[in-house]
Amino acid sequence: MADYLRDDEDAFGTPKHGDIVDGIVVRVDADEVLVDIGSKAEGVISGKELGFRGEDTDLHPGQTIKVFVLQPENEEGNVVLSLRRARAETTWLTAAEKQEAGEVLEAEVREQNKGGLIVNVLGLRGFLPSSQVARMFAGNLEQLVGQRIPTKILEVNRKRNRLIVSQKAAEDEDRARKREDLFSRMKVGDSVRGAVSGLTSYGAFVDIGGADGLIHISELSWDRVSRVTDVVQLGDEVEVKVIKLDPDQNRISLSLRQLQQDPWERLVSTVPVGTLVQGAVTKTKKYGAFLQIMPGIEGLLHISELSWDHVERTEDVLKVGEEIEVKVIGIDTARRRISLSLKQLSNAPAGQTNRTSERSTWDFDEEDDS
Repeated sequence: MADYLRDDEDAFGTPKHGDIVDGIVVRVDADEVLVDIGSKAEGVISGKELGFRGEDTDLHPGQTIKVFVLQPENEEGNVVLSLRRARAETTWLTAAEKQEAGEVLEAEVREQNKGGLIVNVLGLRGFLPSSQVARMFAGNLEQLVGQRIPTKILEVNRKRNRLIVSQKAAEDEDRARKREDLFSRMKVGDSVRGAVSGLTSYGAFVDIGGADGLIHISELSWDRVSRVTDVVQLGDEVEVKVIKLDPDQNRISLSLRQLQQDPWERLVSTVPVGTLVQGAVTKTKKYGAFLQIMPGIEGLLHISELSWDHVERTEDVLKVGEEIEVKVIGIDTARRRISLSLKQLSNAPAGQTNRTSERSTWDFDEEDDS
Protein backbone atom coordinates (compact mmCIF):
# COMPACT_ATOMS: atom_id res chain seq x y z
CA MET A 1 0.00 0.00 0.00
CA ALA A 2 1.22 3.54 -0.62
CA ASP A 3 3.26 4.91 2.24
CA TYR A 4 1.40 8.20 2.43
CA LEU A 5 -0.79 10.70 0.60
CA ARG A 6 0.42 14.14 -0.59
CA ASP A 7 -2.30 16.78 -0.87
CA ASP A 8 -0.47 20.07 -1.48
CA GLU A 9 2.73 21.48 -2.90
CA ASP A 10 4.33 22.36 0.42
CA ALA A 11 3.90 18.85 1.73
CA PHE A 12 5.10 17.18 -1.47
CA GLY A 13 8.79 18.07 -1.82
CA THR A 14 10.57 15.50 -4.00
CA PRO A 15 8.16 12.81 -5.27
CA LYS A 16 9.00 9.21 -4.44
CA HIS A 17 7.84 5.91 -5.83
CA GLY A 18 4.61 4.86 -4.15
CA ASP A 19 3.38 8.36 -3.30
CA ILE A 20 -0.25 9.16 -4.06
CA VAL A 21 -0.66 12.87 -4.75
CA ASP A 22 -3.24 15.35 -5.95
CA GLY A 23 -2.64 16.81 -9.39
CA ILE A 24 -4.33 19.11 -11.87
CA VAL A 25 -4.71 18.06 -15.49
CA VAL A 26 -2.81 20.54 -17.70
CA ARG A 27 -3.14 18.94 -21.12
CA VAL A 28 -4.66 15.80 -22.63
CA ASP A 29 -2.88 14.41 -25.70
CA ALA A 30 -3.44 11.23 -27.63
CA ASP A 31 -0.40 9.51 -26.14
CA GLU A 32 -0.13 11.12 -22.70
CA VAL A 33 -1.73 13.34 -20.09
CA LEU A 34 0.28 16.18 -18.58
CA VAL A 35 -0.40 16.75 -14.87
CA ASP A 36 0.73 19.51 -12.53
CA ILE A 37 1.60 17.84 -9.22
CA GLY A 38 3.12 20.89 -7.61
CA SER A 39 6.77 19.91 -8.03
CA LYS A 40 9.43 21.51 -10.18
CA ALA A 41 8.86 18.83 -12.82
CA GLU A 42 5.49 18.06 -14.36
CA GLY A 43 4.07 14.57 -14.29
CA VAL A 44 2.84 12.46 -17.19
CA ILE A 45 0.29 9.67 -17.46
CA SER A 46 0.78 7.27 -20.36
CA GLY A 47 -1.98 7.23 -22.94
CA LYS A 48 -2.15 3.46 -22.48
CA GLU A 49 -4.20 4.06 -19.33
CA LEU A 50 -6.90 6.01 -21.12
CA GLY A 51 -9.98 3.84 -21.46
CA PHE A 52 -8.32 1.03 -19.44
CA ARG A 53 -10.82 -1.79 -18.95
CA GLY A 54 -13.69 0.57 -19.55
CA GLU A 55 -12.80 2.79 -16.59
CA ASP A 56 -13.90 6.39 -16.54
CA THR A 57 -10.75 8.15 -17.79
CA ASP A 58 -12.43 11.02 -19.66
CA LEU A 59 -9.97 13.62 -18.42
CA HIS A 60 -10.05 17.32 -19.22
CA PRO A 61 -7.79 20.30 -18.42
CA GLY A 62 -8.34 21.81 -14.98
CA GLN A 63 -9.62 18.56 -13.51
CA THR A 64 -8.21 17.57 -10.08
CA ILE A 65 -7.20 13.92 -9.84
CA LYS A 66 -5.19 11.62 -7.61
CA VAL A 67 -2.18 9.96 -9.20
CA PHE A 68 0.37 7.34 -8.17
CA VAL A 69 4.10 8.03 -8.57
CA LEU A 70 5.60 5.20 -10.62
CA GLN A 71 8.98 6.87 -11.30
CA PRO A 72 10.32 10.10 -9.75
CA GLU A 73 11.95 11.10 -13.03
CA ASN A 74 12.15 9.70 -16.57
CA GLU A 75 14.60 10.51 -19.38
CA GLU A 76 12.76 13.73 -20.15
CA GLY A 77 12.88 14.78 -16.52
CA ASN A 78 9.15 14.22 -15.90
CA VAL A 79 7.55 12.29 -13.06
CA VAL A 80 5.87 9.14 -14.39
CA LEU A 81 2.35 8.83 -12.95
CA SER A 82 -0.46 6.28 -12.96
CA LEU A 83 -4.11 7.08 -12.64
CA ARG A 84 -5.06 3.42 -12.47
CA ARG A 85 -2.64 2.61 -9.63
CA ALA A 86 -3.81 5.65 -7.70
CA ARG A 87 -7.38 4.43 -7.91
CA ALA A 88 -6.35 0.92 -6.88
CA GLU A 89 -4.23 2.09 -3.94
CA THR A 90 -6.95 4.50 -2.82
CA THR A 91 -9.43 1.64 -2.93
CA TRP A 92 -7.16 -0.47 -0.72
CA LEU A 93 -6.92 2.45 1.70
CA THR A 94 -10.71 2.72 1.65
CA ALA A 95 -10.99 -1.02 2.34
CA ALA A 96 -8.72 -0.64 5.37
CA GLU A 97 -10.86 2.25 6.61
CA LYS A 98 -14.05 0.20 6.13
CA GLN A 99 -12.50 -2.66 8.06
CA GLU A 100 -11.50 -0.33 10.90
CA ALA A 101 -15.02 1.14 11.00
CA GLY A 102 -16.63 -2.32 10.91
CA GLU A 103 -18.91 -1.37 8.03
CA VAL A 104 -21.12 -3.88 6.24
CA LEU A 105 -20.39 -3.88 2.49
CA GLU A 106 -22.17 -5.46 -0.43
CA ALA A 107 -20.14 -8.07 -2.29
CA GLU A 108 -20.79 -9.68 -5.64
CA VAL A 109 -20.02 -13.39 -5.70
CA ARG A 110 -17.92 -14.07 -8.80
CA GLU A 111 -16.93 -17.75 -8.52
CA GLN A 112 -16.44 -20.70 -6.21
CA ASN A 113 -13.13 -22.35 -5.44
CA LYS A 114 -12.01 -25.16 -3.17
CA GLY A 115 -11.90 -23.10 0.00
CA GLY A 116 -14.83 -20.75 -0.49
CA LEU A 117 -15.96 -17.94 -2.78
CA ILE A 118 -14.25 -15.23 -4.83
CA VAL A 119 -16.09 -11.93 -4.44
CA ASN A 120 -15.86 -8.35 -5.66
CA VAL A 121 -15.84 -5.79 -2.86
CA LEU A 122 -15.28 -2.09 -3.61
CA GLY A 123 -13.88 -3.19 -6.96
CA LEU A 124 -11.27 -5.41 -5.29
CA ARG A 125 -10.94 -9.16 -5.55
CA GLY A 126 -11.73 -10.67 -2.16
CA PHE A 127 -12.00 -14.13 -0.66
CA LEU A 128 -14.91 -15.42 1.41
CA PRO A 129 -13.90 -18.66 3.20
CA SER A 130 -16.60 -21.32 3.35
CA SER A 131 -16.42 -21.12 7.17
CA GLN A 132 -17.54 -17.49 6.95
CA VAL A 133 -20.67 -18.09 4.85
CA ALA A 134 -24.01 -17.29 6.55
CA ARG A 135 -24.79 -19.59 9.48
CA MET A 136 -28.14 -20.79 8.14
CA PHE A 137 -26.88 -21.50 4.60
CA ALA A 138 -26.87 -25.24 4.04
CA GLY A 139 -26.76 -25.53 0.24
CA ASN A 140 -23.97 -25.81 -2.31
CA LEU A 141 -21.76 -22.70 -2.45
CA GLU A 142 -22.20 -22.70 -6.21
CA GLN A 143 -25.76 -21.47 -5.58
CA LEU A 144 -24.37 -18.15 -4.34
CA VAL A 145 -22.44 -17.34 -7.53
CA GLY A 146 -23.92 -14.24 -9.16
CA GLN A 147 -25.64 -13.08 -5.98
CA ARG A 148 -24.96 -9.92 -4.01
CA ILE A 149 -24.48 -10.57 -0.31
CA PRO A 150 -23.65 -8.45 2.76
CA THR A 151 -20.09 -8.88 4.09
CA LYS A 152 -17.62 -7.38 6.55
CA ILE A 153 -13.90 -7.13 5.89
CA LEU A 154 -11.79 -9.31 8.20
CA GLU A 155 -8.31 -8.70 6.75
CA VAL A 156 -6.63 -6.20 4.41
CA ASN A 157 -3.08 -6.99 3.27
CA ARG A 158 -2.06 -4.81 0.33
CA LYS A 159 1.44 -6.26 0.00
CA ARG A 160 -0.01 -9.71 -0.60
CA ASN A 161 -3.11 -8.45 -2.44
CA ARG A 162 -5.13 -10.22 0.20
CA LEU A 163 -8.67 -9.23 1.14
CA ILE A 164 -10.66 -11.59 3.40
CA VAL A 165 -14.36 -11.00 4.03
CA SER A 166 -17.12 -12.64 6.08
CA GLN A 167 -20.82 -12.97 5.44
CA LYS A 168 -21.25 -14.45 8.90
CA ALA A 169 -19.82 -11.34 10.57
CA ALA A 170 -22.18 -9.13 8.55
CA GLU A 171 -25.05 -11.36 9.59
CA ASP A 172 -24.03 -11.07 13.25
CA GLU A 173 -23.87 -7.29 12.88
CA ASP A 174 -27.38 -7.24 11.43
CA ARG A 175 -28.72 -9.53 14.15
CA ALA A 176 -27.12 -7.38 16.85
CA ARG A 177 -28.85 -4.32 15.44
CA LYS A 178 -32.18 -6.14 15.19
CA ARG A 179 -31.74 -7.51 18.71
CA GLU A 180 -31.15 -4.02 20.07
CA ASP A 181 -34.26 -2.83 18.25
CA LEU A 182 -36.29 -5.74 19.65
CA PHE A 183 -35.27 -5.02 23.23
CA SER A 184 -36.17 -1.34 22.76
CA ARG A 185 -39.75 -2.01 21.67
CA MET A 186 -40.66 -5.40 23.12
CA LYS A 187 -42.03 -5.86 26.65
CA VAL A 188 -42.99 -8.72 28.94
CA GLY A 189 -46.46 -9.96 28.11
CA ASP A 190 -46.22 -9.32 24.36
CA SER A 191 -47.30 -12.04 21.95
CA VAL A 192 -44.92 -12.50 19.01
CA ARG A 193 -44.56 -14.88 16.09
CA GLY A 194 -41.39 -16.68 15.08
CA ALA A 195 -39.85 -19.81 13.63
CA VAL A 196 -38.24 -22.59 15.66
CA SER A 197 -34.53 -22.18 14.92
CA GLY A 198 -32.96 -24.70 17.31
CA LEU A 199 -33.83 -27.65 19.52
CA THR A 200 -32.11 -28.82 22.71
CA SER A 201 -32.93 -31.25 25.50
CA TYR A 202 -34.05 -28.35 27.68
CA GLY A 203 -36.16 -26.37 25.23
CA ALA A 204 -36.58 -24.77 21.82
CA PHE A 205 -35.08 -21.57 20.39
CA VAL A 206 -37.35 -19.34 18.34
CA ASP A 207 -36.18 -16.64 15.92
CA ILE A 208 -38.54 -13.74 16.56
CA GLY A 209 -37.06 -11.37 14.01
CA GLY A 210 -33.35 -10.88 14.56
CA ALA A 211 -33.00 -12.48 17.98
CA ASP A 212 -33.52 -15.96 19.38
CA GLY A 213 -35.70 -16.50 22.42
CA LEU A 214 -35.87 -19.70 24.47
CA ILE A 215 -39.00 -21.67 25.25
CA HIS A 216 -37.96 -23.79 28.22
CA ILE A 217 -39.34 -27.33 28.09
CA SER A 218 -41.55 -26.48 31.08
CA GLU A 219 -43.16 -23.67 29.04
CA LEU A 220 -43.97 -25.75 25.96
CA SER A 221 -47.25 -27.19 27.23
CA TRP A 222 -49.45 -27.59 30.27
CA ASP A 223 -48.94 -31.32 29.75
CA ARG A 224 -45.81 -32.98 31.03
CA VAL A 225 -43.28 -32.95 28.16
CA SER A 226 -40.59 -35.62 27.97
CA ARG A 227 -39.10 -34.59 24.63
CA VAL A 228 -39.12 -31.16 23.02
CA THR A 229 -39.80 -32.73 19.62
CA ASP A 230 -43.11 -34.07 20.94
CA VAL A 231 -44.38 -30.48 20.79
CA VAL A 232 -42.38 -28.55 18.16
CA GLN A 233 -40.15 -29.29 15.19
CA LEU A 234 -37.33 -27.30 13.58
CA GLY A 235 -38.82 -24.67 11.27
CA ASP A 236 -42.29 -24.64 12.88
CA GLU A 237 -44.04 -21.26 12.92
CA VAL A 238 -45.29 -20.55 16.43
CA GLU A 239 -46.92 -17.76 18.41
CA VAL A 240 -45.34 -17.27 21.82
CA LYS A 241 -45.58 -14.99 24.84
CA VAL A 242 -42.63 -12.97 26.13
CA ILE A 243 -42.24 -13.83 29.82
CA LYS A 244 -38.79 -12.42 30.60
CA LEU A 245 -36.32 -9.95 29.07
CA ASP A 246 -32.67 -9.64 30.09
CA PRO A 247 -30.94 -7.05 27.85
CA ASP A 248 -27.64 -7.34 29.73
CA GLN A 249 -27.40 -11.05 28.94
CA ASN A 250 -29.22 -10.76 25.58
CA ARG A 251 -31.73 -13.33 26.79
CA ILE A 252 -35.39 -13.58 25.91
CA SER A 253 -37.61 -16.13 27.65
CA LEU A 254 -40.73 -17.26 25.85
CA SER A 255 -43.76 -19.40 26.61
CA LEU A 256 -45.99 -21.42 24.34
CA ARG A 257 -48.31 -22.76 27.02
CA GLN A 258 -49.20 -19.36 28.48
CA LEU A 259 -51.11 -18.53 25.31
CA GLN A 260 -53.24 -21.61 25.92
CA GLN A 261 -56.01 -21.92 28.50
CA ASP A 262 -54.79 -22.96 31.92
CA PRO A 263 -56.34 -26.41 32.41
CA TRP A 264 -56.67 -25.72 36.13
CA GLU A 265 -59.24 -23.02 35.37
CA ARG A 266 -61.39 -25.63 33.63
CA LEU A 267 -60.72 -28.23 36.34
CA VAL A 268 -62.01 -26.03 39.17
CA SER A 269 -65.26 -25.32 37.35
CA THR A 270 -65.96 -28.81 35.97
CA VAL A 271 -64.43 -31.35 38.35
CA PRO A 272 -65.45 -30.75 41.98
CA VAL A 273 -64.44 -33.08 44.83
CA GLY A 274 -66.41 -36.34 44.59
CA THR A 275 -66.38 -36.46 40.79
CA LEU A 276 -65.54 -39.74 39.08
CA VAL A 277 -62.99 -39.29 36.26
CA GLN A 278 -61.00 -41.40 33.83
CA GLY A 279 -57.23 -41.27 34.18
CA ALA A 280 -54.16 -42.76 32.47
CA VAL A 281 -51.22 -43.83 34.62
CA THR A 282 -48.18 -41.72 33.62
CA LYS A 283 -45.71 -43.01 36.21
CA THR A 284 -45.54 -45.06 39.37
CA LYS A 285 -43.63 -44.32 42.59
CA LYS A 286 -43.23 -46.17 45.88
CA TYR A 287 -45.81 -43.82 47.41
CA GLY A 288 -48.41 -44.14 44.63
CA ALA A 289 -49.17 -43.39 41.00
CA PHE A 290 -49.68 -40.25 38.93
CA LEU A 291 -52.64 -40.17 36.56
CA GLN A 292 -53.42 -37.71 33.79
CA ILE A 293 -57.11 -36.95 34.13
CA MET A 294 -57.25 -34.21 31.47
CA PRO A 295 -54.71 -32.44 29.25
CA GLY A 296 -52.24 -30.64 31.49
CA ILE A 297 -53.63 -32.07 34.73
CA GLU A 298 -52.10 -34.92 36.70
CA GLY A 299 -53.38 -36.16 40.03
CA LEU A 300 -51.84 -38.38 42.69
CA LEU A 301 -53.35 -41.72 43.53
CA HIS A 302 -51.61 -42.43 46.84
CA ILE A 303 -50.70 -46.04 47.57
CA SER A 304 -53.06 -45.96 50.56
CA GLU A 305 -55.95 -45.17 48.17
CA LEU A 306 -55.28 -48.06 45.79
CA SER A 307 -57.17 -50.72 47.71
CA TRP A 308 -58.89 -51.44 51.01
CA ASP A 309 -56.34 -54.22 51.35
CA HIS A 310 -52.73 -53.47 52.19
CA VAL A 311 -50.61 -52.77 49.06
CA GLU A 312 -46.88 -53.35 49.30
CA ARG A 313 -45.91 -51.98 45.87
CA THR A 314 -47.80 -49.63 43.54
CA GLU A 315 -46.72 -51.73 40.53
CA ASP A 316 -48.62 -54.72 41.98
CA VAL A 317 -51.86 -52.87 41.25
CA LEU A 318 -51.16 -50.43 38.38
CA LYS A 319 -48.96 -50.26 35.30
CA VAL A 320 -47.85 -47.20 33.33
CA GLY A 321 -50.27 -46.57 30.44
CA GLU A 322 -53.20 -48.27 32.15
CA GLU A 323 -56.49 -46.34 32.11
CA ILE A 324 -58.77 -46.53 35.12
CA GLU A 325 -61.68 -44.71 36.72
CA VAL A 326 -60.91 -42.87 39.97
CA LYS A 327 -62.63 -40.52 42.39
CA VAL A 328 -61.47 -36.96 43.08
CA ILE A 329 -61.02 -36.69 46.85
CA GLY A 330 -59.08 -33.42 47.17
CA ILE A 331 -58.16 -30.29 45.19
CA ASP A 332 -55.51 -27.80 46.30
CA THR A 333 -55.80 -24.93 43.80
CA ALA A 334 -53.02 -22.85 45.37
CA ARG A 335 -50.50 -25.68 45.09
CA ARG A 336 -52.08 -27.04 41.87
CA ARG A 337 -52.49 -30.51 43.28
CA ILE A 338 -55.32 -33.01 43.01
CA SER A 339 -55.73 -36.19 45.05
CA LEU A 340 -57.43 -39.31 43.72
CA SER A 341 -58.77 -42.59 45.08
CA LEU A 342 -59.41 -45.98 43.53
CA LYS A 343 -60.59 -47.80 46.60
CA GLN A 344 -63.38 -45.30 47.32
CA LEU A 345 -65.22 -46.45 44.23
CA SER A 346 -66.44 -49.32 46.41
CA ASN A 347 -67.77 -49.51 49.92
CA ALA A 348 -65.36 -50.07 52.77
CA PRO A 349 -65.24 -53.64 54.11
CA ALA A 350 -66.79 -54.26 57.48
CA GLY A 351 -64.72 -52.73 60.24
CA GLN A 352 -63.01 -50.15 57.99
CA THR A 353 -63.96 -46.50 57.77
CA ASN A 354 -64.60 -44.98 54.36
CA ARG A 355 -62.54 -41.82 54.79
CA THR A 356 -59.57 -40.25 53.10
CA SER A 357 -56.23 -41.44 54.41
CA GLU A 358 -54.01 -38.85 56.07
CA ARG A 359 -51.29 -39.91 53.63
CA SER A 360 -53.30 -39.63 50.44
CA THR A 361 -53.05 -35.94 49.52
CA TRP A 362 -49.48 -35.29 48.29
CA ASP A 363 -48.09 -35.53 51.84
CA PHE A 364 -44.84 -37.27 50.85
CA ASP A 365 -42.20 -34.55 50.73
CA GLU A 366 -39.95 -36.35 53.21
CA GLU A 367 -40.24 -39.73 51.47
CA ASP A 368 -37.59 -41.22 49.25
CA ASP A 369 -38.61 -40.47 45.63
CA SER A 370 -36.22 -42.95 44.12
